[in-house]
Amino acid sequence: MKNKSTIFLAEAAAIGAIYVVLTLLFAPLSYGEVQIRFSEALTILPYFTPAAIPGLFVGCIIANLFGGAIPVDILFGSIATLIGAVFTYKLRNCSRFLAPIPPIAANSIIVPFVLRFGYGVNLPIPLMILTVGIGEVISCAVIGLILQTALLKYKGIIFRSQKSAL
Repeated sequence: MKNKSTIFLAEAAAIGAIYVVLTLLFAPLSYGEVQIRFSEALTILPYFTPAAIPGLFVGCIIANLFGGAIPVDILFGSIATLIGAVFTYKLRNCSRFLAPIPPIAANSIIVPFVLRFGYGVNLPIPLMILTVGIGEVISCAVIGLILQTALLKYKGIIFRSQKSAL
C-alpha cells in the first residue's frame, strides 16, 4: 500500500506542473490586464482533492516566475490562486456549480491592484476588475466546469489522496 502523503505530494506536483505548462503554453494570453489564463481552469480541482491547493499555489508561483512577473505579482497573484483554491475546497460539499466562484472572486479583486500598483497600469481599477473577471469566468466557470463535468466520471480513479490539506 502506498503512503497517503506520497500520493498527496504526487498529485500536488502533477497539478502544479500542468498549471505551469498551460500558463506558459498560452503565455500571450496568460499575463496582463486582459488575460485568459487557461491554467486557471484547474482551480476546479480542489473540488476533487485537497492536493490541488498546494499544487495550484506552487504552480502559480513557478508560472509567474517563468513568465517574468515582478515579485509583488509572484506573491499576490499566487496568493489569489491559493485563496481561490482553499475556498473551492471548502465549498466541495455544496453545489458543484459554486466551485469556480472563489478563484473568480479572489483573482478579480487582487490582480487589478497588482496591475495598478505593481506594474503601473493606468486603467481604472473597476475596469480591470471587469477585464480580469471576464478572463476568470472564461477560464474557471466555462472551461473549469467543462473539466469538472469530465472528471466527475473518474473521481475515485484519478484522485486518490485522502489527506486533508486544511
